[in-house]
Amino acid sequence: MRSFVAVDLGATSGRVMLGRVAAAGTVELTQLRRFVTGPKQRQEGGLRWDVRAMYGEILAGLREAREAEPVSIGIDSWAVDYGLIGADGKLEGDVRCYRDPRTEGMADKLRESVPDDLLYRITGLQYLPFNTVYQLLSEPVERLDGSTMLLLPDLIGYWLTGEVGAEVTNASTTALLDATTRRWSTELLERTAIPPSLLPPLRQPGEPIGRSPDGTPVVAVASHDTASAVAAVPATGDDFGYISCGTWSLVGLRLPAPVLTERARRANFTNEAGIDGTVRFLRNTMGLWLLSESLRVWRERGLGIRLEQVLHEAMKQRPFASLIDPDDPAFLAPGDMPARIARACRDSGQPVPESPQAVVRTILESLALAHAASLRTAAELAGRELRVVHLVGGGALNEPLCQFTADACGLPVLAGPVEASALGNVLVQARAAGLLEDGLVAAPPARYDPVGDRAAWSAAAERVGLGDSGG
Repeated sequence: MRSFVAVDLGATSGRVMLGRVAAAGTVELTQLRRFVTGPKQRQEGGLRWDVRAMYGEILAGLREAREAEPVSIGIDSWAVDYGLIGADGKLEGDVRCYRDPRTEGMADKLRESVPDDLLYRITGLQYLPFNTVYQLLSEPVERLDGSTMLLLPDLIGYWLTGEVGAEVTNASTTALLDATTRRWSTELLERTAIPPSLLPPLRQPGEPIGRSPDGTPVVAVASHDTASAVAAVPATGDDFGYISCGTWSLVGLRLPAPVLTERARRANFTNEAGIDGTVRFLRNTMGLWLLSESLRVWRERGLGIRLEQVLHEAMKQRPFASLIDPDDPAFLAPGDMPARIARACRDSGQPVPESPQAVVRTILESLALAHAASLRTAAELAGRELRVVHLVGGGALNEPLCQFTADACGLPVLAGPVEASALGNVLVQARAAGLLEDGLVAAPPARYDPVGDRAAWSAAAERVGLGDSGG
């Protein structure tokens, strides 16, 4: 077996994983190091990532991997956030978090030079208030001149190798990449006055980046963690949908070409780059962030809530007692999530969930309905008929959510792999090394067949505007 190191950074935790791959495609994943990555509110203002601390943890994990003599190292992370490298080659300041409110009003600023429909025809990107283009527009112009923008995986790769570049799957989330040509859009740069010199050369998944300080090759993988997760979906053909479920739920289809229609724009679907020239046609919806923030608040209050227990007790709560729109902007920033959920229920004339168990039931049912609505709309826009849903990532361990998603979709849900991003990371490295031609063979997914009352789920979807006419 040959070994590969996957650095997999999530918005709440990061991992350094060792993947041992056999020629037959079987893989064994071992976690070498895990560390907290969450953003911090700085006194000087702004929500920021401590990327230097992350890099220290990554180096510690790489030292632990040396004994396995890895073939290469790959890095993936969440999207849109970046560091600015100055003329002296050093990181200027901190990396700001996409949840920072600095992008408020930036969408209107961009519309002065780039209408929404033109932006979509070029980038195919879903409107999200924190897309990289809006973050850049919030920067002082003088800070961009003479700098190079490196998205987070590219920044880590630069620190390891000294080489600058932008891997295309992550670059496609910036709203600066042309979705058809997969090149930086000169038209958008001209219209926004963002200096072209800010953007580094593009890389493809599988291309070599350079060598780490100990001489191990560093390879560009599908560096957007969702792109890596979708690469690990154990499915072929065109009759499946996927949900990459973690802090966010990324819900959609794998397509050969972007869908750049006005209907797709109005439905707020995105066209992001995948491996092998594919397109991830999907919609972001708020995912298990709602649950993790609620758990954090309850634990800070000394309630001693255990996830497994509260999930079990949530299943005993009354179905559809209260529902929310998971994508309400009120849920985006860190804070008292249970109070925000209570306020949303109260404002919509629904009962307020009084206990943690009731809040969790509200979250899980609402997420399942959002998953179903996004998949239904994606299939309609792309002209696909879905027969199965693959749910990968950490959400695959959440049995109630998997079952509710199957019930809401009316389709079987195959849950797993859990470590989908790390597996996709290793997959691209193994292919680049000539060890594999196709996919990896991981543990078989768990299957959840629809068992709920379809009429009740349909009525619940209509209540929150996620029925057949929703989405």
